[in-house]
Amino acid sequence: MDRILVIDDSPVQTEFLCSILQNDYELTVCHTAAEGLKTAKEGEFSLILLDVVMPGMDGFQLLQELKATEITQYVPVILLTSLADVQYEERGLLLGAVDYVTKPFKPVIIKARVNTHIQLYRYQAQFKEQAMVDGLTGVANRRRYEEGSRARWREAIRFDLPFSVCIFDIDKFKAYNDTFGHPAGDQAIAAVAKTVASHFKRSTDLFARYGGEEFVAVFMGSVAETAYEFMKTARQAVEDLHIPQNPQVGRWLTISAGGVTMLPKEGDNYDACLKLADTMLYDAKRYGRNMVVWSSPAVEQWRER
Repeated sequence: MDRILVIDDSPVQTEFLCSILQNDYELTVCHTAAEGLKTAKEGEFSLILLDVVMPGMDGFQLLQELKATEITQYVPVILLTSLADVQYEERGLLLGAVDYVTKPFKPVIIKARVNTHIQLYRYQAQFKEQAMVDGLTGVANRRRYEEGSRARWREAIRFDLPFSVCIFDIDKFKAYNDTFGHPAGDQAIAAVAKTVASHFKRSTDLFARYGGEEFVAVFMGSVAETAYEFMKTARQAVEDLHIPQNPQVGRWLTISAGGVTMLPKEGDNYDACLKLADTMLYDAKRYGRNMVVWSSPAVEQWRER
C-alpha cells in the first residue's frame, strides 16, 4: 500500500483528509513543519500533502527544504491551502510542487489528484530504478553511485553528519575466472553482491557495483566503528558462502575492503576521501587479503588482523 505523509497544523483538516484516503493508502500525519520534515526524511512516502499556512516554518519554506534534501527531493508534493491567489499557486509550482489545491475542496477531487500523482510517481520511480540498476547483480550501478554518493556527501556537510565510503573487491578474481570460467565468475560476482546487499537496510546508505568485481558502499550518519564493524560482518558473510577458489591461491572466494570515515566540512573534497578509501583497500591487499582496513580521524588505521 502506498504511503502518504500529511503535514497540516489543523486536526480538523487532517481528520477530513484521512477519512477520504485511509481506505486506499497508509497515512502518516504531522502537525508541524519540523515534525513533517523529520518524518519525511525517515520514511519512504509516495506523496506528501502539505498545508501552506502553518506557524513557524510555512509550507513554502518546508517545500524548499524537501526539494533541497536528496532523500526527499523526488517525492511529489501537493500543496493544500486557502490561499487562492494565482501568485501563491505560481510560487508553489515554481518551488517544485506537483499540484496546488485550494480549500475547501471536494473529496472526489482530492482522491483523483492523489491517485494521478501516485501513479506518475510509481512510473517515474520504476523507470529511474531500471536505469540505475546493474544488470548482472541487481544492485545500484556506477551511474547511481556517482549521483548518490556526492548527494550524500553534500547532505553530510549540510547536517554535520559522519560520512563513510568503502571500496572492496573480490580477492584473486582473475585466478578464479581462469580456473572456473567467466560464466562462473559472473555468478560469483552476483552472489557476493547479493550477500553484501542483504545487510543494507537504511535508505541513507548506498551500495553499488563500481565495475568488474569491484564494489563501493557509502554510509551517512554512521560513526567509524559502526561502519567498520558492518563491513567486517559483510566480509565474513562472503567468506561463509564457501565458494571454492583456485586451490593455489585460497580455499574460498573472499573479499578485501578499504574504508574511511570523515566529518566533512565545506571545502572538503569527496574525491580525496574516495582516494583514501582506495589506499586502505591497497593496504588490505598488502596485509594479506580477506580483511577490512579502515581509517578515521580518531585513529590512523584499523585492520582485522
